[in-house]
Amino acid sequence: MAMPLKWEFPGGKIKAGETPEDCLRREIAEELNVSIAVHQSLAPVTHAYPAFTITLYPFICSIAAGDIKLREHAAVAWLPRNQLFTLDWAEADLPVVDAYCRLFLKTEP
Repeated sequence: MAMPLKWEFPGGKIKAGETPEDCLRREIAEELNVSIAVHQSLAPVTHAYPAFTITLYPFICSIAAGDIKLREHAAVAWLPRNQLFTLDWAEADLPVVDAYCRLFLKTEP
């Protein structure tokens, strides 16, 4: 946990032979104890922190089964889009939040 006081989307390292979608399904099950349905991908985001560089492969998902049980995180928040920017996000996650919000601005009347 490189940024323990920042909000981040759940996920993790992609294993050999694993697709980004399969990785996310596995990580969500491990971290949050739920199964997800992956609906749509957003553009990947690469961010260089001083000590490492990370590439995020974000997806829009929904919970398919189970109840959230935190296994690795201190807290979880489920917010409406208009409140997402109220959180103190890790820098790499900010473009994901922005892309997600913009996607719905284009599709809502």
